[in-house]
Amino acid sequence: MTELWNWRIDGARPAVVYPALAEALGRVVMPLAAADPARLPAYAVVCDVWEAPGRFGTVVDSYGVPERLSEHASIAALARLLGRDCLLPDDTLDAGRHLLVAPDGTVRPVHFDVAETDDGEVLSNQRLCTLADPRCRGWSRCQRSRWAPDSVAPVLAAA
Repeated sequence: MTELWNWRIDGARPAVVYPALAEALGRVVMPLAAADPARLPAYAVVCDVWEAPGRFGTVVDSYGVPERLSEHASIAALARLLGRDCLLPDDTLDAGRHLLVAPDGTVRPVHFDVAETDDGEVLSNQRLCTLADPRCRGWSRCQRSRWAPDSVAPVLAAA
């Protein structure tokens, strides 16, 4: 069984992301545009990396990731290698709530305003998911998440 991962990176060029991703995953990473399904090595991960507008505008879609790889550990390794903050979707299914993974390996929930544009989804107005914000209290989706408001965890706790 394989996984599909969708991440965002704060300001990394795609040409830099591919080799860093290969190192973080310990796998051959093939760009989607160059991947020939008939010639892919069994251990390869196919990725599409592109630039969208706004903060966290580098978007990474990884296809065929072996399920035994930890997504949290992999994105933490990528954040460390790039020296950049990275985002992955959280467990609330709220389009504006993500997990922010810092280069030091900490993981915390954050919120963004999300706008759809002709050039893709734009994230803006980053803010921590915190009980100080009334939108994160009570019966909010934030309260039902594994990543409660105000939580900060090392990546090992996230794996």
